This record gives sequence, C-alpha cells and structure tokens, in this order.
Amino acid sequence: MSMDLESRLSARVKRIKISATKEMPMIAAQVGGCVSLGQGIPSFKTPAHVVDAVARALRDDPAAGKYSLQPGMPELRRAAAELLRVEKGLPADAEREVAITVGGMEGLLCAMLTLVGPGDEVIVPEPFYPSHVEQVLMAEGTPVFAPLRRADWGLDVDAVAARITPRTKAVIVSSPHNPTGAVFAKADLLSLAELALRHNIFVICDDTYDALTFDGQTAFSLASLPELRHLLVGVFSFSKRFALTGWRVGFLWAQEPLLAQMLKIHDAAAICAPTVSQIAALASLTGPQDVFAGFKAELEKRRNLICGRLDALPRFSHIRPAGAFYVMARADLPVENSRELAIRLIREAKVITIPGGAFGPGGEGHVRLSFGADEPEIETACDRLAAWSATL
Repeated sequence: MSMDLESRLSARVKRIKISATKEMPMIAAQVGGCVSLGQGIPSFKTPAHVVDAVARALRDDPAAGKYSLQPGMPELRRAAAELLRVEKGLPADAEREVAITVGGMEGLLCAMLTLVGPGDEVIVPEPFYPSHVEQVLMAEGTPVFAPLRRADWGLDVDAVAARITPRTKAVIVSSPHNPTGAVFAKADLLSLAELALRHNIFVICDDTYDALTFDGQTAFSLASLPELRHLLVGVFSFSKRFALTGWRVGFLWAQEPLLAQMLKIHDAAAICAPTVSQIAALASLTGPQDVFAGFKAELEKRRNLICGRLDALPRFSHIRPAGAFYVMARADLPVENSRELAIRLIREAKVITIPGGAFGPGGEGHVRLSFGADEPEIETACDRLAAWSATL
C-alpha cells in the first residue's frame, strides 16, 4: 500500500484485519492440493425442498427478485418468532422485535454499532471468534478479554466479573462456542446474567450454533431468561444449522426500542436481507425438519471420527467438543507459534487448519480443526497429519 493511501485511510479500518480463517485458505490456494479442516462450512448442500421453494418463487412470484420490507418478509419474521417461542420460551413479537439480517454477522454488526462507541469496553471470553473482536474495534470500542477455563473451555464468570469497569458496555457470549466447541454450563450462564443485571451491562448473545449439540444435550440460551431481555440482543443464523452459509441470512431479536435503533444501521448498511435468501430461510423453517436432524447426526459422527483420530496422534491433545463443529488441537511440536504451525501444515502436510493464536492468547499452541468437512476429507486430512507429525 502506498504511503499516500495509508495516510488517507480511516483510523477505523486501520484497526481491523482480515481473519486467519480467510487468510489460511488463500495461502493454501497458492500451494494447491490441500484438504481443508479450516473454515467453518458444513459440507451439506442446500436441501432439495429449499432449492425447490426458491426456484418456484423465482418463476412464479415477481416479488422474489425485489427488495423485501426493510426488517424482512413478514412470514419469515413470524416463523423466526415461532422458533424462538418453541425452542427458547421467548414470546417474540414478530412485527416489533424480530428483524432479518444479512447473516448473523450483519446482526452482530448492527448490535455493535448501536451499542458501542469510543471509550466503551466489551468483554469477550477468549479464545474468541475473531469477528467479534474486529466488530468491537470497528465500532471504536475496546475489547477486553476474559479467559475461558483451560481445563474444559468453560465460561469463567469470575474472570468476566474481574474485568467489569465503569466503561463496560456489553459482554458477548456464544454457546456452543467457536472456536472450542464448548457448550457453556447453565449455572455459569445464569451467573453471567446476574452480573449483567447487577451492573446494567448489555449481553450480546450469539446463538449461531445453538442447535448443534451432541451426546443428547442441549445448549442453554440466555434468550430464555425473561429478567434479562431488556439488556439482551439475540443473534441467530441460518448458516450452520440449516447449511445456508452462502445464502447469507440470519435474524435479530431485541425489545422494540433497541431493535428500532439497530434497524437504522441495518437500513444504512444493507436495506434488507436478500429476498431469495429469505425465501430459502422460510422454507428451511417451515419445510421437512428431518433433513436438518440428519445434518446434526452426521456432524456428531464426524466429531467422533476426528476425536478418535486425534487420540491416535501422540503429538496432539484436545478437549472433546460438545457442540458446533470445531475442536482445538494442542500441538506438542517444535514450532515457534500456532501461525507458523498452521502455515507449515499447509505447505508440508497440505492440510488447512486455523492457528489458535488467531483466537486470542488462550488459543496459542493450538490449531482449530473444523469437522464440517465430509468423512473422506477428514480421514485424508488426519492421514496427512499423522504422516507429517511422524517425520518430526
């Protein structure tokens, strides 16, 4: 970049960076022949009934290719509100408290830009999802890291409490958790809610992976707590659960006065979520659900596969994930840092992983592996990891 251009850029854009999740595949593209355990993309194709619904709408409904209402299609907002009522006991008002966004990411950004400004602090449990931090920085706030418990990647409420100051505006929480796959204990989340209420702190609840839990357990959501709702922003996504990553559609919940403010950001940034994507999301919510149960069962099988393969690698250790589709693998290898390890794995083993240090200090010494890929890809990647580590 020329010095002249750099001097003319905003301070905001200079504070943020592209995540390692996007960077590692770009490095791998230069190498070629790599198999990916990197970016969190479920391998499942868009279900046939969703494809059919979108194709039918594009053929028969002239409105399918036009803007929807700014907060989203009314029928999709009603379906999303019903999902919240059934799964979280949240009596959402579809017209006043639910908005459809361009993926969960835009929903998160609407929350950040509405709640956070210069001098405000946002507590981020770490290891963290990098975009949470970049969005705090984009809002000109200050991320404050609260380490997770290292023994189980659990939420350490005492660590959160120790970092609350008069400048604390919000805390962000995501369970099941990216990048660790941890499902936070209900007792810890209840304690976090008590903290938020005591200090009048907003809670940004990123429930992107809320339905992807294993071993018969469910993830407790702070959205289910009536006493917290005046301080809560719930962010939800169709990407992972419904395998709609490329469709870019999610939704927000907040009480009407706060949602109305977030809709200003949404209007300025996007106008509305893509209408065809909203049609896909509606078909996902209202069509056959067995296909999505099948996705979850397949991901649990893949979790078992990759953990079994890691157990057989003497130089790697891990905490078995209870949700999402990630595992943080700790590497006992002669490398300087996790970035160096991830790049060597690309160049020497031809396996894409994400360096743990990209998720914060607690992730250093690890690489994050995604088991969103299909079983043959996971097997191939693990074969390559085993062969490579045996040479060291």
